[in-house]
Amino acid sequence: MSHRTHRPRSARSFALVASGALVAATFLTGGSAAAGTTGGHGGDHGPRSTPVPVLTPDGFLMSYVVNAKHANPGQTRLVERAVRAAGGVVVQSWPQIGVVVAHSDRAAFRADVVRKGGQAVESVGASRTAEVSEGTPSAESTRSASATRSAARTAATMSAGSATLESVTPDPREGEQWDNAQIKADQAHQVTDGSRKVVVGVLDSGIEGTHPDLAANIDTKDSVNCTTAGRPDLTPGAWNPTTSGHGTHVAGTIAAARNGVGIVGVAPNVRLASVKVVNDDGFIYPEYAICGFVWAGMHKMDVTNNSYYIDPMEFWCDDQPDQAAVRTAVQRAVSWSTKQGVVHAAAAGNSGKDLANKTTDTASPNDTTPITRTINDGCKDIPTELPGVVTVSATTQATTLASFSNRGLGVIDVAAPGRSILSTYPGGTYAKLSGTSMASPHVAGVLALMKSAHPSWSPETMIEELRKQADDHACAAAENNAGPACVGPAGDNSYYGEGIVDALDAVRKSRH
Repeated sequence: MSHRTHRPRSARSFALVASGALVAATFLTGGSAAAGTTGGHGGDHGPRSTPVPVLTPDGFLMSYVVNAKHANPGQTRLVERAVRAAGGVVVQSWPQIGVVVAHSDRAAFRADVVRKGGQAVESVGASRTAEVSEGTPSAESTRSASATRSAARTAATMSAGSATLESVTPDPREGEQWDNAQIKADQAHQVTDGSRKVVVGVLDSGIEGTHPDLAANIDTKDSVNCTTAGRPDLTPGAWNPTTSGHGTHVAGTIAAARNGVGIVGVAPNVRLASVKVVNDDGFIYPEYAICGFVWAGMHKMDVTNNSYYIDPMEFWCDDQPDQAAVRTAVQRAVSWSTKQGVVHAAAAGNSGKDLANKTTDTASPNDTTPITRTINDGCKDIPTELPGVVTVSATTQATTLASFSNRGLGVIDVAAPGRSILSTYPGGTYAKLSGTSMASPHVAGVLALMKSAHPSWSPETMIEELRKQADDHACAAAENNAGPACVGPAGDNSYYGEGIVDALDAVRKSRH
């Protein structure tokens, strides 16, 4: 999903349309492993995926995730000791999930941490192919992750329940929001604009907290910057955008306020936490996303939106040790936060690919030099293809599948508008952008409305109901007849999953 400002990059998973001009961006946007490194090896996924060299000579500062065999504080401490004994620095430790983020400039680090960790280390993998650009934070963390929890939410921010509206006064540009009409959000607003108790974590490039359509809904106490090598940065305002307006646009789709200004979000009365996971070069490295997911769980958020894929691999393969270790760490973070009550929506991606039938990848690694590599069904776009994450494809105003949207039978859960979406943008402005990045926040907004109407529902129930309530859409040609053809019945096919998401049903239907 990322904007790249310092390195030339090929466009991959995010496409923007601003003022009618197509702007490409990538938001949704060793040897291969040291001897002795453990990691998941996939089953019969077809041909073995092509290894991606991760060069780690002495003096080359690299970031790693090290996974404990068991996700508990004791095992995590043993992994921390192994990291230090192998000449590494513990950047951030997450005992909740048994994951340690480490830096080292030693070529032998991967092999040594496995050897010194003994039975405590399950796997270790480099989280990028480029040298660490942000450097190592000045001191190792001496606090458990739980110690970084922000203060309890104030009574003022928690006071209002679901607002049942007797009448709805449109905001000035609401008539331009065909997307809200397509998913029946405009009708849902006749029932509720959402609850102030509901918080949506926007894992993205930051949110402009002073934007007049967003300021009232920003939850500063739960906002954080995760791009300091994957360690939570609680510096005031560190979660603001610096080089990208992507997160501000996503935030407006979810929850632009009903305030007589600009537009209205899908859930205009819920709150937004800015969880910054995109660095100034536009990369979303695994340790940033891990921090974001765990933070959301620690702070008992209700929903997260994830309009990106995790760099530097468009697809992370379970038959490659480095990539398998990263997938394990990210999956642990997603699963743990889900257990804390957080439900996750994610963009399907903008490569126009069939995610159910993978063969090649030409975009990875995107932080050094991409190669053309063979991939198989054990290679996943993360986080969108991880278990427990709602995978969202993009529609046009005519309800056709957008030409850029990824698709896949049994992969796509639901569809939502993603072509030429009007939303908030930095500088107090508005812009029309396109991408599955724009589709996913519609679903995050619907989930926020659903949680407002049904506060006792678990993430699993919410996903089940979201899929059940979606409006079936039969296969049809994609926009410009682009990409692999649609397969499957109207009730669940490769373009729309179980249908176009329905905000009205989310707020008015009870579970049967």
